[in-house]
Amino acid sequence: MRQPSLFDVQPKSPTPDDAAIVLHALGDFQSRGKVLAERELPLDRLRGALRRAAEAYGVDELDDERAVAALQDLGAQVKRVPSFFAKHPYRVTVPKELAERARRAYEELAATRKRA
Repeated sequence: MRQPSLFDVQPKSPTPDDAAIVLHALGDFQSRGKVLAERELPLDRLRGALRRAAEAYGVDELDDERAVAALQDLGAQVKRVPSFFAKHPYRVTVPKELAERARRAYEELAATRKRA
């Protein structure tokens, strides 16, 4: 067995799934004082939080289809609107339970990172 040298590439932490990134993004959105629960939002409003979540995990930003699929898997209601309404033609409604879950997960992660 070969011993790794200083210049060997270290394995990165496992790539998070799309749901974890979206959950982080929803928590980040709320941490900035924005109302999320039971409110229809254009996906455009969540793009900044999705970008910050991807940066926090060190992965590429989710495209609209992956973000929408993850939102639906988590329990959010997603409506597609005609593309002439917006660059990202989706409207998202997050139930209270999901918003609360995202807020708690984001706060726990932030507390963990402060300790590290």
